[in-house]
Amino acid sequence: MLAAERVPLAARGLLIAIAPAGQRLVAVGDRGIIVLSDDRGVRWTQAEYVPNQALLTGVCFLDPQHGVAVGHDQVILTTADAGRTWQRTHYAPQAPGPLLDVWCGAGGAVIAVGAYSAYLTSADGGASWREVKFTPAAAKAAPARAGAAPAVRAAASAAAEEEAGGGYHLNRIVTAGGGRLYIAGEAGHLYRSDDAGATWRILTSPYEGSFFGVLPLTGDAVLAFGLRGHLYRSVDAGASWQQIDTGTIAMLTGAAPLDAHALAIVGLAGVVLVSRDGGHSFTLLQQADRAGLSAVVSAGDGRLAVAGEDGARQIGLGGTPVAAGSASP
Repeated sequence: MLAAERVPLAARGLLIAIAPAGQRLVAVGDRGIIVLSDDRGVRWTQAEYVPNQALLTGVCFLDPQHGVAVGHDQVILTTADAGRTWQRTHYAPQAPGPLLDVWCGAGGAVIAVGAYSAYLTSADGGASWREVKFTPAAAKAAPARAGAAPAVRAAASAAAEEEAGGGYHLNRIVTAGGGRLYIAGEAGHLYRSDDAGATWRILTSPYEGSFFGVLPLTGDAVLAFGLRGHLYRSVDAGASWQQIDTGTIAMLTGAAPLDAHALAIVGLAGVVLVSRDGGHSFTLLQQADRAGLSAVVSAGDGRLAVAGEDGARQIGLGGTPVAAGSASP
């Protein structure tokens, strides 16, 4: 079992996801690298031990000490010391695709999602895993005409099953609180659960391109975003959508609330979108270096902690780096 190498400037490499662990921030990415910040993203240090060299794509924490990270080869790692050291609890290099994101809930509940509708659940904080077939409730199909041949009825049934389960990539899973979860998927697929993942339903999609994130807002409001700067807002938990102009065609990849009314969305080409009216409108704050961003969390005081192709760092809402966060090996 190869461990991630201890490298200089670990926080400057490709990092895909970032999550809070209490007051600490934890970012994960290329070659199994995990870095930690205790000053909201200004300075970063590398985790002491990570038994993995595959690309890590998602991370979440059940509490300030216990967390889960997922990635390629369907690797799943857990930590019990706020990200300082990790252990591997699942590994399936023969799987058809990677895990892409992970959600940590209450009572040890964890859900990992990924390519080709991969869907794994844990009830013990990530110590053990069960693979579950992802079967969201399909939109109602038109009834087959009377007297239709059995082959026609079978084809219609197969089409409905394909639409429901799908094999579509599940790119992001997020919580809206109160047992409600959303999944953003490829080819315009969006899903919602109102019972903490026990069952899922397909949402009407406003767009056929892939979605890479969902950001729940207050009440039933929610944003969905993805390819070519596409951004949509719903006020009815995804039953209907309104497109929002973003002023960019860059892929949108991550989002985070900043306070009761403000939020930020980041994307490729150094795109930072900021809303101060609950997601009704956005201002494009372009980073000068145009380095792609994949994830964001609030760092407080009008600042963002971001992860992306140039690593993890803190930036101001004007897109100006606060500090080039370097990690000591």
